[in-house]
Amino acid sequence: MHSTSPRKPAYGRVFKSFAILLATSHLAVSKTEFPPERVAEIAEMLPPGPIGLGRPITDRAAWERIAGKSSAKSTLAAAAKLATTPLPDSPDDLYLDFSRTGNRVNWQKVATQRRSRITFFALAECLENQGRYLQPLAQTIAALCAEKTWVMPAHDRSLGNFKDTIKEMDLGACMLAWDLATADWLLGDRLPPATRQLLRENLDRRIFDPFQAMLEGREKPVYWLAATHNWNAVCLAGITGAALATIDAPGRRAVFVATGEHYSRNFLKGFTPDGYCSEGLGYWNYGFGHFLMLGESIRQATGGKIDLLADPAALNPALFARRVEIINQLYPSIADCSPSSKPSPAIENYLAARLGTPAPAAAPWPSKVNLYDIVLNGFLPDSLPQIPHPANDGTSPLRSWFKDGGVLICRPPAGSAVPFAASLKGGNNAEHHNHNDVGSFILVMGDRMPVCDPGSEVYTSRTFSGQRYDSDVLNSSGHSVPVIAGQLQKTGAAVQGKVLRTLFTDAEDQLALDLRSAYPVPSLEKLERTFTFRRGGNPSLTVSDEIAFTQPESYETALITWGKWKQTADDEIQITDGPSVVRVKIDTGGLPFQITSHQLTADVTTPRHPERIGLKLKSPLRQGNVTLTITPLPPAL
Repeated sequence: MHSTSPRKPAYGRVFKSFAILLATSHLAVSKTEFPPERVAEIAEMLPPGPIGLGRPITDRAAWERIAGKSSAKSTLAAAAKLATTPLPDSPDDLYLDFSRTGNRVNWQKVATQRRSRITFFALAECLENQGRYLQPLAQTIAALCAEKTWVMPAHDRSLGNFKDTIKEMDLGACMLAWDLATADWLLGDRLPPATRQLLRENLDRRIFDPFQAMLEGREKPVYWLAATHNWNAVCLAGITGAALATIDAPGRRAVFVATGEHYSRNFLKGFTPDGYCSEGLGYWNYGFGHFLMLGESIRQATGGKIDLLADPAALNPALFARRVEIINQLYPSIADCSPSSKPSPAIENYLAARLGTPAPAAAPWPSKVNLYDIVLNGFLPDSLPQIPHPANDGTSPLRSWFKDGGVLICRPPAGSAVPFAASLKGGNNAEHHNHNDVGSFILVMGDRMPVCDPGSEVYTSRTFSGQRYDSDVLNSSGHSVPVIAGQLQKTGAAVQGKVLRTLFTDAEDQLALDLRSAYPVPSLEKLERTFTFRRGGNPSLTVSDEIAFTQPESYETALITWGKWKQTADDEIQITDGPSVVRVKIDTGGLPFQITSHQLTADVTTPRHPERIGLKLKSPLRQGNVTLTITPLPPAL
């Protein structure tokens, strides 16, 4: 449908001149800016007019195929209820609450309620096709366009966006832009002309014009173009998707496509070469999910000529969720990851179609708040081009070893009577959404984590500030790692769990790490942590610390749990988490030790606060070895 417009050569010639002008102006983004010729090439690939996700309301056959689904019926019911519910107010005082108190939740809760109305009203109108949701949608669009800024308060600490002294594009602004643009694409001239004009004026004023001013060097560039974390993918997807859906001239649309194509490569650089995502699974869903949506939007708009997922650098990141499962749909809650995080079914289904791998159960529709996400997944083509890749990605059913990321997942044999598994972490203390957690581990028994990583705290202004590691969930006191000479772990890329050796067999896995760089203790000569995971009829995890100082210093290690614990012998404790029970045998080589515990104080996202069980030698030592042997027990009665 994109291949036969006689006007396209003219668009390409006109925009080529504009692209050369961009290239010769003082571009602030970087000297590695994409070549102007690429913009002209992309302009030739694009259709004459805007192209969004899903199918316009006028394609009744497409919408009627969806209308009978139970999820579509629930959408209609929700929209009908919202249409009789007043739009929640978002006064200035609510926006300013974050700058006063550091609370992110109050504004975000209301903002989600306001923005989600776009999704429900647009979908309901497309499904029902009776016109009754056009006015509520127009009122919602008017209210959102009246907001002083679309930037989230947590990302506007200077209040420059709120005061209209700067124009920035954050996660919230870019996602909202794509939702608004998608609604415009789906409904077209069914929306009142004044609403469409208002919407497009706001997209230009808040998103497109400042973004192009930045590309031309007239404004300071947004930092996330060079970022290697989720902001890069999410913001590029939002801006590019909105541009494709609303900008008339192919030449101008091509600027945004070229920008998305070029700078999204930075996002892929945030993964280690083996595909490990240090942000954790939740942010993989969010960041890599938006990378996929960006790629699919561009693929559809260019008639398949540009396919971001076909980049070899995207393959290992695409396999991350498959490889990182511990067992029983439990995943590492490393970094700012919710312990309940699981792979998005929509992402899994999309990747299964593109990579030719087994697909999970079908995801419900709609399953997201964002309109663009729902219609993209709801209207994917029946057939998607498969990307050739090695049949064997190096993952064993027994383990996943992210050599570059420094993370080892150890699993029991298939059909094992004892569902006992572990996640062991090296890495470094300058990762995305970093916690100071080098040398930490997670233990899974059945469907519980008797030894856990607590995951994220509830975000406040402190979370992303110089006081981040005041949190006892984010610093190393909230992880199952040592405290050396009274010191917690340092932060920074120099802090690394240096891999000393590995051993992988069917019977056991071993990972040895040098943790000395984690602690600011000049007298520390040796801190070698060795994990040994044994399979078979009597599985176990052994965590052994070999310590040496130039002078006597204190040593303590810890176990973090959501469960309950009790001391069952002088050298033994038992941890119970629901039906899962493990025994921890403590061997200090005869050195006296004490056991303490306290609840972590940071506000967390889990129903139960994690508890820190401290195992501390009573006297300083020069050298020694402390070994914890953890074995599963029958369920508690």
